[in-house]
Parts: sequence; C-alpha cells; structure tokens
Amino acid sequence: MLLPARSLSSHERRLLESFASLDETNRQALLAFAEFLRHRQEGDGDAKEEPAAPLEPLDIPRPEGETVVGAMRRLRQTYPMVDPDLLLDEASGLMSAHLLGGRPLEQVIDELEQLFERHFQAMKSK
Repeated sequence: MLLPARSLSSHERRLLESFASLDETNRQALLAFAEFLRHRQEGDGDAKEEPAAPLEPLDIPRPEGETVVGAMRRLRQTYPMVDPDLLLDEASGLMSAHLLGGRPLEQVIDELEQLFERHFQAMKSK
C-alpha cells in the first residue's frame, strides 16, 4: 500500500533512515515487529488476555538447599496476587541481613514466607 505524498515527520524520517541502514535480515525483523505492533494496537492480533491471579496461594513446596533469591522467586510464584512492590523494602532488608549480615539462611527464608503470608492476609481482608 502506498502512502499519499506528504512531508514526513521527524519520527518517520528517523525510522526510514534506520530501516535503510539495516541488512535484509534485520529489515524483515523490523517489518515483522511493526506488523505485530499494528495488529496489537488494532486489537485484531493473537494476543490473549492474561489470566487473573489465583485468589489463594499456590502450593509450591520449599526445596531443599533453597537460596534466599530462590525463595523470593518461589514466593512470588506462590503468591502471585500479592504486589511485590508493597513488600520490597522489607524483603530486601531480610535478604541483606542474610547476604551482608550473616543471618542464617533458614531463618531469613522463614521470615520471607511470613512476610508474604502477612501481606496476603492483609490484601484478603480488604
């Protein structure tokens, strides 16, 4: 499809200059991405709605030999309904207490689990 003759905006000129400087493989990738964005914007793409977060925590057992970072990943998966930004300060404090302060690993993980549970219960009671 040809566009009508008109002057190009600065964004359009930058895009054309970038496109012209790419090799054929990257031009095809850029075109495919632009098509994806256009379809997504028009709402006729294949993008599916994200499923709602579960209302109750998932049953993900604590593995043996788990690290503090691994515990945070597991707990974020266990409690997908809890906003991690709300517990970031307290969780990072606990992680630092272990990594920098030498607090025992199991104790810190126990407290992280309690932190997530506490935030879950607070969210549930609202």
